[in-house]
Amino acid sequence: MATTTLILRSLLVFAVVAISPGNGARYAANWTSIDSRPLPVWYDEAKIGIFVHWGVFSVPGYGQFSEWFWYWWKGAQRAAEVGFMKKNYPPDFKYADFAHDFKAQFFDPDEWADIFEASGAKYVVFTAKHHEGFCNWPSADSWNWNSVDTGPHRDLVGDLAAAIRKRKGLHFGLYHSLYEWFHPLYLKDKASGFKTQEFVFRKALPELVNLVMTYEPELIWSDGDWEAPDTYWNSTEFLAWLYNDSPIKDFVVVNDRWGNGCYCKHGGYYNCEDRFTPGSLPGHKWEKCQSIDNRSWGYRRNMKIIELMDLPTIIEDMVYVVALGGNYLLNIGPMEDGMISPLFEERLRGMGAWLGVNGEAIYSSKPWRIQTENATVPVWYTSKNNTVYAILLAWPSKLLFSLAAPKTSEATNVAILDNPSVSLKWVSTTPTGLVVVMPDNMPVSPGRGWVLKLEGVE
Repeated sequence: MATTTLILRSLLVFAVVAISPGNGARYAANWTSIDSRPLPVWYDEAKIGIFVHWGVFSVPGYGQFSEWFWYWWKGAQRAAEVGFMKKNYPPDFKYADFAHDFKAQFFDPDEWADIFEASGAKYVVFTAKHHEGFCNWPSADSWNWNSVDTGPHRDLVGDLAAAIRKRKGLHFGLYHSLYEWFHPLYLKDKASGFKTQEFVFRKALPELVNLVMTYEPELIWSDGDWEAPDTYWNSTEFLAWLYNDSPIKDFVVVNDRWGNGCYCKHGGYYNCEDRFTPGSLPGHKWEKCQSIDNRSWGYRRNMKIIELMDLPTIIEDMVYVVALGGNYLLNIGPMEDGMISPLFEERLRGMGAWLGVNGEAIYSSKPWRIQTENATVPVWYTSKNNTVYAILLAWPSKLLFSLAAPKTSEATNVAILDNPSVSLKWVSTTPTGLVVVMPDNMPVSPGRGWVLKLEGVE
């Protein structure tokens, strides 16, 4: 606690003592300085991540956006959740009572890490704390409302972090909600018009600092910020400390959810909004978070297979995101007992199988000068050094397949990543383009999508 208090005090003086970056100088506690920090290279190269929503909300596991169950039940008093509780629980049942059934008895972090590694993902973002305020680690600022004092009686964050870090090339990140729906200190600050900051300095910031110092996450996925400005959250002061003096200052990545008005404007990479789907190439590094369950981020006991993304849809969505320079963060919601639904596992392993064949076109790639074209089948482009990848989201119906965008040369070579050692015949068109003679038989694809590797094209 003494270390945390000292760090928090230091946050308050960053705006005064820090100077603009350059030549080894420090980042100042203002957005101009914070936004000038280069994004650590590992994040852009990773491309694919797994998002994990898990908490007390996984116990009722009910309704659209089940991770908001407490709010729907007691805040908005939505009919579905109110009716569910009346039908299945006694009148005096409290949300806190669900924590006793959040036992995580089948949670095996090594099994989770095996699945995430098999998915082809290069980073994992795990829920440290959602808007309900329950901490999945032994937070000293959340007595009896954390995973060690009640429920699982184990450090879920620490256990998963250790398992993830056994896998070479797999990075560990943490999701943290700044606000909590029903915390009395937050409600008190809110009633003041956010002129007071008791919740920030007694709860939100101490927990963030504790997570950084204890687990050293490589990514902080901030959320729950939108009701108050960044000045209430002291966001720039925290980020200045994070970038200047924290143990993860050289490699940590953050998103853009640091206060009302920050989305798509300030921070590290941009989330902008859930399931962000730009229509053209953004001018800043971005990420799309997308849940396999189209109706929820947390687990739903009443989910139906028709409500889940199938593997071809996941592949298409991922390819689109990467071609437009984004990262793809695919979400699952584990069950309250720590099991990952076989349906989710099947999707993740299928994605990994596709990436096992075609990952060369995804990892460490860059957007090409043209991101897509309307050929006889949908085509998206990525590039890496002097190689261009044309990702076909359907197999052409004819043996001759035309691409209009590439400009050929005498050094041009075309192959399909399913069998990259075999060159395909092609002829050029003018002024740009080429016609490829496709294989007689369609290669088997783990999902949907085949990649033509184009070398020696401009």
